[in-house]
Amino acid sequence: MQVAGFTIIRNALKFDYPVVEAIRSVLPLCDVFYVGVGKSEDETRLLIEQIGDSRIKIIDTVWNDDLRVGGKVLADETNKVFDAIPQEFEWCFYIQSDECVHEQDIPKIKSAMLDFEHDKNVQGLLFEYKHFYGHYNYIGIGRRWYRHEIRIIRNDKTIRSYKDAQGFRTSDEKKLNVKKTGAFIYHYGWVKPPRAQQAKQESFHRMWHDDNWMKTHVPVVEEFDYNNIDLLEEYNGTHPQVFKERIGKADWKFVYDRKRVKTNLRYLVLWWLEKLTGWRAGENRNYRTI
Repeated sequence: MQVAGFTIIRNALKFDYPVVEAIRSVLPLCDVFYVGVGKSEDETRLLIEQIGDSRIKIIDTVWNDDLRVGGKVLADETNKVFDAIPQEFEWCFYIQSDECVHEQDIPKIKSAMLDFEHDKNVQGLLFEYKHFYGHYNYIGIGRRWYRHEIRIIRNDKTIRSYKDAQGFRTSDEKKLNVKKTGAFIYHYGWVKPPRAQQAKQESFHRMWHDDNWMKTHVPVVEEFDYNNIDLLEEYNGTHPQVFKERIGKADWKFVYDRKRVKTNLRYLVLWWLEKLTGWRAGENRNYRTI
């Protein structure tokens, strides 16, 4: 069984993306790792080169910033890299530049790929999510956070990155048949110094919306306000080892104040229902579990 990893990145240094940690966390499972490096305003390409692993293959790309509706440019770039992966690789592990795999889950992930290697009805493998917010010791537990997503897909080019590259579907937009891995993706997209987070938000929203929407919805401020959030809880577990240095350098403060949270009664009722039963009413599942 051969496995190829892949990701996309642009302006990693400018917007403080932990792409090096993301790649390193997946490398133990990969025979090769393809990185689509978009033309950047910083030394992103050099950053990837300096990982210094012969398995890493860089694909230079130019992002089409005219694809602003719904973040389509992200799916477009993801498909470019996926299409470059040779057919000898059975599975393709997609990791986003703000995600990470914990080393304790490596055996589970490898076992799942081996178990379903020859079952062609299984088109992808599903992961659970831990969404960190504000700082490394808070985790999102509200209904705004997606709970599962596909991160390993069959090397079948009829599979396409879907919408804003959150997940995958077939070229005719059918949901993929998936099996659960029992492993987690650690998502750190909402953990950055407030200045870097604000800069990222301004850049990120431009991939979804036009200039008029930006003027109305994205405040022109120096630092991002992390207090505009719903439900969090303290995280007392461990983080992936590859994040140890980054966590040690985190020098900003964020303290969650539950009193500032604004949620209506319906939201809280649905949240408590999910907490008690594990069932999320109205959940959008971008996959079909078999």
